[in-house]
Amino acid sequence: MIGRLNHVAIAVRDLGAATKVYRATLGAEVTEPVAQPDHGVTVAFVNLPNTKIEFLEPLGEGSPIRAFLDRNPDGAIHHLCYEVDDILAARDKLKAQGARVLGTGEPKIGAHGKPVLFLHPKDFLGTLVELEQV
Repeated sequence: MIGRLNHVAIAVRDLGAATKVYRATLGAEVTEPVAQPDHGVTVAFVNLPNTKIEFLEPLGEGSPIRAFLDRNPDGAIHHLCYEVDDILAARDKLKAQGARVLGTGEPKIGAHGKPVLFLHPKDFLGTLVELEQV
């Protein structure tokens, strides 16, 4: 069902500082920040030959990333994103197997302009999982 690893997301307090480390120190190609108000974050991506790293900075007071950063003040890996061919079929199969889909269960449009869903970390070894339709 799952395809390739699309990205590893890291929550950060300061997107500018995080992208500077990867751009200046590691020589990485980093995208410009993009606000994602529906998700309560501003994101930037580090493009790698085989995947991406997504930096998440809180956007607005209600950002779900704020509470995560309160528990992890230095930042931390927030989630893994896997590609799926059909997000609704993947959702239905996972739910039938007992996995919990966060939110309403309906896909939202993610940072790449494609439908995404998040799966409860307690169902996946303590790791928040994002599914993105390719």
